[in-house]
Amino acid sequence: MTDWLQIHRGDAPLVVAFPHGGTGLGGIEPRFSSPWLARRDADWWIAELYDFAKEMGGTTIATDVSRSVIDVNRDPSGASLYPGMATTELCPTTTFDGERLYRAFDPEEDEIDWRRRTFFDPYHAALRAELDRLRARHPRVVLYDAHSIRSRIPRLFEGELPQFNLGTNSGATCASELEAALVDVCQASGQTWIANGRFKGGWTTRHYGAPESGVHAVQMELAMRGYMDEPEVPHEGNWPGTKHAHPAILPTLKALIGACLTFAEGTTA
Repeated sequence: MTDWLQIHRGDAPLVVAFPHGGTGLGGIEPRFSSPWLARRDADWWIAELYDFAKEMGGTTIATDVSRSVIDVNRDPSGASLYPGMATTELCPTTTFDGERLYRAFDPEEDEIDWRRRTFFDPYHAALRAELDRLRARHPRVVLYDAHSIRSRIPRLFEGELPQFNLGTNSGATCASELEAALVDVCQASGQTWIANGRFKGGWTTRHYGAPESGVHAVQMELAMRGYMDEPEVPHEGNWPGTKHAHPAILPTLKALIGACLTFAEGTTA
C-alpha cells in the first residue's frame, strides 16, 4: 500500500480493479489549466460502490491518481485502443469533451516516461502480483475491471449510454461461459445493457485476459445515472452530482460479481 495505491487482499479467485476512481493530481496540479477539469472525468465513487466485493472474498486494487495525470488503462506504448474513434491518450491532453487540460504545453516524452515509471508501472506490477498470487491457488481467476462514465458525452458516443456496458474485446479476454453468465445478469436487470458496444475493454482487460492460462478478464462500464445525480450540464458548482444512498443498480452489481465467482470457482477449465 502507498498513499496513492490501495490494495485489499482476499482469497477468492477474483480481482476487482479501479483504474479511474482517483482524483489526486500527482504533485503536478500547477500544470493543469483547471484542477476541476483535471478531476472531472474520474469514475466517481466507483470503489465505494463495489465495496461489497471485499465481503465476498474479492481482492481490490485502486489508484488515487487521476486519469488526467496518467491513464493506467491505456496502452503504455501510446497506441490507440479504438483506432479512428475519439479517445484520450496515456497522458491525456484534453477532457472527454475536448477541453484542453494544460496551461502552457502538453507533457513531453520525458515527463510521460516519469509518470509511467512513477504510477503506471507500480499499479500494473501490483495487479499482476495479485493475479499471480490467486492463480497459484485457483485453477482460474477473474479480473473485473470496474468503470463508470457520464451517460452522455457526444464527443465519445452518440445518444445515451446503456446502463451496463460489458467489454470482453469481442469474446477474446474470457471464456464464453463467463460472458454468457454476465449477459444473463444484465438481461435480468430490466435495464439497458450492451456487450462489446462502444466499450470493448481497455488495455487492462486486453493485456491480462488469457483464458487459455486461467485468467479471465472483463470490463464493466456503468452509466453514472445509475448511482448518482447527473446534471444536464456539469460545471464546477454541481459536479460531481449527489451519490444515491441506495443505488438501484446495486443488486445487479452484486449479481455480476457473484456470477464471476461462481464461474471462477467452478470445476471445469
